[in-house]
Amino acid sequence: MANPARRLDHNAPGDFYVDATCIDCDTCRWMAPRTFTSHGDHSVVHEQPKTDADVRDALRALVACPTASIGATQKHDVAAAVASFPEEIAPGVFHCGYHSEKSFGAASYLIVRDGGNVLVDSPRFAAPLVKRIEELGGVATMFLTHRDDVADHAKFRERFGCERVIHADDADAAETERAIAGTDPVPLADDLVVIPVPGHTPGSACLLWKNEFLFSGDHLAWSARLRELYAFRDACWMDWSVQVASMKRLAAFDFEWVLPGHGRRAHFAKDEMRRRMARCVAWMEANPAAVAW
Repeated sequence: MANPARRLDHNAPGDFYVDATCIDCDTCRWMAPRTFTSHGDHSVVHEQPKTDADVRDALRALVACPTASIGATQKHDVAAAVASFPEEIAPGVFHCGYHSEKSFGAASYLIVRDGGNVLVDSPRFAAPLVKRIEELGGVATMFLTHRDDVADHAKFRERFGCERVIHADDADAAETERAIAGTDPVPLADDLVVIPVPGHTPGSACLLWKNEFLFSGDHLAWSARLRELYAFRDACWMDWSVQVASMKRLAAFDFEWVLPGHGRRAHFAKDEMRRRMARCVAWMEANPAAVAW
């Protein structure tokens, strides 16, 4: 639980607050933007929740927070917030919530499909979440987009017996049952394709479901401030030029959703998504130096 004695000074006066254990992962800011914002190296409450919807979103952010850094001085019933995860954000696609500090608060997703459910990256192994995943059919495959977001993968493997898949170039980060190699797309099933996208890390890879949903890890996300798709130039741990080449290959695929580990989601018609991807590639090519958007 958050510690009121460590409440950050820049929180708005009132009930909800963020304490000094915050790691600035951004989770609360995109889950409850009316309540939370950034200040220096932390998130803070910029406005206390005013409506029932605002309180609901703030409580869901509290549950999802990877470091338990969000607190409230008043007593709230968090049962609804706990029960809201996994949250269906599109047919068959769920945001797991329960972000993990081991993955610096990255989002993870559950795909519910007839051929076996897929867990994309690892959330915290939290009992309420695990129970709900069981009710939704368990996990047949766990796809790990890259080395940074493996978190509690071993616990999910032990519980569900799922096959873990990662690219061979990041396979030293997690014991897995299957390693993808090279840069060519690799089908996992008729409706699932792994698209290797080295750059952020050597083994970064995206997962495309039904030519509609792209699970992009830390390779591609949406910037609410810029209102554009973007790559994390200042968080490219391998090679920016390699990541540019990966983005060019990715731009040849059709999809409507970008579902990242970090950053915001994006949803556009395929024609518009192609235009947005082209702009992203053009910016990346024009900015080889370490600059920020």
